Amino acid sequence: MNDKERVAQHAANRIQNGMIVGLGTGSTANCFIEALAHRHREEGLEIEAVASSVVSSIKARQHGLPILALEQLTRLDVYVDGADEVAPDLTLLKGRGQDLVREKILARASASFWVLIDPGKRVNRIGEKYPIPVEVVPFAWQLVRQSLEAIGGKAELRQNAAKDGLIVTSHGSLVLDAVFPESLDSATLDTLLNGIPGIVEHGIFSQLADVVFCAENGQVEEKRK
Repeated sequence: MNDKERVAQHAANRIQNGMIVGLGTGSTANCFIEALAHRHREEGLEIEAVASSVVSSIKARQHGLPILALEQLTRLDVYVDGADEVAPDLTLLKGRGQDLVREKILARASASFWVLIDPGKRVNRIGEKYPIPVEVVPFAWQLVRQSLEAIGGKAELRQNAAKDGLIVTSHGSLVLDAVFPESLDSATLDTLLNGIPGIVEHGIFSQLADVVFCAENGQVEEKRK
């Protein structure tokens, strides 16, 4: 069992009967889905799940997990996902996988948000390793880019893997990957980005994570806010 599988198993073991569980997107979230499905299948764990993306929904169904549509959701006990960066105050950077809107909706709606990482995701400040994804209404992307430049940012539209087109999110938006000066801390950026018209969502998840599980060398460390 590698560290990614270990941290996923650690989180899955904490899920209780009757819970409604939010499923994240990405390689770590996939490990969690598999671990949760194993408990559902082998132990009779009674849960329902809601997915943050079509990809996760398909994977969960393939593994036999009962899936709710987001429209059916009236409560969410826990949301479990990975992160691209985690700062010391548990602010997260997310959005490399283009599912920002659903991810932030589920993170905000959940009674508890669990984040699964390895030590390489720890940073001193958000934006240290990756640009900050900014999801924008397609017709407003140039105006939004100008607004980002006005607060010191540099932003470019995210291209697809083949570099022959642009990424379009599941929400139908474009993504600007933005880099900001170190003098702009994540709390200030969060506020500024929330106030720019045309931005659908962005990758700074501030004051949302309740606990971060970090796997390293066969052990899992828990850090709570």
